[in-house]
Amino acid sequence: MKLRPIAIHLPQFHPFPENDEWWGKGFTEWTNVTKAKPLFENHYQPHLPSDLGFYDLRLEEARIAQELLAKQYGIYGFCYYHYWFNGKRLMHEPIDRKLKNPKEDLPFMLCWANENWTRRWDGNDQEVLIEQKYSDQDNEDHIDFLLPILMDDRYIRVNNKPVIVIYKPNILPNMQETIKCWREKAKAAGLELYICHMVFSYQKGWDHLVEGFDAAIDFEPFGIRRKSVFQEIRESNKKNKSGILNKVKNIFSEKETDNRYNRIPYKWMGEGLAHQKQFDFKLYPSLVPGWDNTSRRGTNPTLILEDSTPEYFGDWLSKIKSDFTPYSEEENFIFINAWNEWAEGNHLEPDHKFGTQYLESVKKLFLNQL
Repeated sequence: MKLRPIAIHLPQFHPFPENDEWWGKGFTEWTNVTKAKPLFENHYQPHLPSDLGFYDLRLEEARIAQELLAKQYGIYGFCYYHYWFNGKRLMHEPIDRKLKNPKEDLPFMLCWANENWTRRWDGNDQEVLIEQKYSDQDNEDHIDFLLPILMDDRYIRVNNKPVIVIYKPNILPNMQETIKCWREKAKAAGLELYICHMVFSYQKGWDHLVEGFDAAIDFEPFGIRRKSVFQEIRESNKKNKSGILNKVKNIFSEKETDNRYNRIPYKWMGEGLAHQKQFDFKLYPSLVPGWDNTSRRGTNPTLILEDSTPEYFGDWLSKIKSDFTPYSEEENFIFINAWNEWAEGNHLEPDHKFGTQYLESVKKLFLNQL
């Protein structure tokens, strides 16, 4: 049965007024990417784009180039992050312009990034820039806005039901009311919805299918199919601090006895994965080509996946492809996080170190089946 690889897409790569106000005139994600520096020996930073360059997603040429590259290497469609704050939208120019342009024909879906907008990217989680204020009226306004997009011919569907993803449903004050409202309003417009949410290993309650949703998406690198990366980091640090290196740290630097940058071997991510059949709900698998957000957070990264290579990525992708049996002919998604999270060191788009090799891994497994 055919599978549909979906690449998660960040529409941050263009200037807009709020970024000018919060981060400085002309800020885009490229600002963070280009300032990154290596923190230790053989640390791969900065990640710099090759084939597509430092694009501006307001430009039709840039968006079409992305779509052509995705098609060339077997990506079925993009899952765009959608930023909605009580009618206020952010980073919407790329998708708005795509909707008006029939030449941009790559299939797509939306994922509502329903968190507060904070300075978390640079490590300051407490400073809220735009707050989410949930309400019954906002539920209605939001789905009313979304319905014309969901009806677009390019929108990705399951059995003619548009697929929409909620990033973190557990932070909604009444998630059942939200999805009930959405389904009822969509039904009145002649649509049924296929509603998914992400699942995470790092917080209790985000590791199962929430009632009322159709399916969940494993959100790597914080997925639920293996031990949590944060548990692995804690255990690694504990071993280092209690081991022989700690006893002779007058000889070795603290850097050598403590994993201060939360480093994990990338190869570990694709090992010891729980099988799909172990989950009693519909769970779409995912993987990452890498992760290293030091360009956003400096010396306080969330996580660094060390020594990612196209070969290791291909092995991981092959494992989840072989393990995954679609739930029906159209419930057949594998998610790749991400297409262009450059400031997380997490991108399929070509860079100066590996070129198109990560994309070649996707092409090898998927292109001929589309």
